[in-house]
Amino acid sequence: MIRVAIFDDNADRRDSLGLLISSSEGLELVGSYDDANNALRDIRNSRPHVVLMDIGMPGVSGIEATTLIKGSYPEIQIVIQTVFDDQAKIFDAIKAGASGYILKSAPISKIIDAIKDANEGGASLTPQIAALVIQYFREQETAAKTPDYGLSEREKEVLGHLISGLSYKQIADKMNLSYNTINSHIKRIYEKLHVHSVAEAVAKTINQRLLDNK
Repeated sequence: MIRVAIFDDNADRRDSLGLLISSSEGLELVGSYDDANNALRDIRNSRPHVVLMDIGMPGVSGIEATTLIKGSYPEIQIVIQTVFDDQAKIFDAIKAGASGYILKSAPISKIIDAIKDANEGGASLTPQIAALVIQYFREQETAAKTPDYGLSEREKEVLGHLISGLSYKQIADKMNLSYNTINSHIKRIYEKLHVHSVAEAVAKTINQRLLDNK
C-alpha cells in the first residue's frame, strides 16, 4: 500500500485529491494539509511514501517544504503539483529534491500514475514539463566540455525517452523490455550521474548535453 500525503491550500482541490487517493486501489491517504508551515511535524506523524506538494502556498512554499522534507526524510518521494507557466519554480524544485511534476490540469489517471511512478523511485516528467526543461537549459547554454559518465547506448536511449516525458511503463513498451529491466537501467543511470530522481537526471542530461552526439 502506497501511503500518500497532500499539501495544498486550495480546499476543493485538496478534497478532490483526497477522495481520488482514498478510492484508488493500492493507495492510502495518510495526511491532508492546507499549508506546509508544519511540514516536518506533519510528515513525522503521517509517514507517507509519496507527497503531492502544491508548488505555491502562503507561508512556507512548496519548494521550501520540499527542501525541509528531503533534508530529514530523503526516502520520501515528492511530486510537485504545478501549472504550465511555473517554469522558474519548477527548476527551483528540481534543486530542492523534487522527484517529479504533475500539471494541475492532468487527468485522474495521470495523477495516479505519477504517484505510483514516484513510489518506484522517481516520477517521469509530463511532456509539457519536459518541454519546459529543454527550453530552460537551451537558454542556459554552456560551452563546457561534455563529461563522460560511462553511460551505455541502452542507458542513453532510456534517458532520451525520459526527456520526452515517457513513463517507465511507456519506455518498457517502446523498447520491448520489461518494467523491471527499465527500472534497473534507471537505477544505474542514477548511480552514474550521481542523481536521485528522474527530474535531476533529465536536468543534468540536458544541461551537460550528454545526448548531443547520440
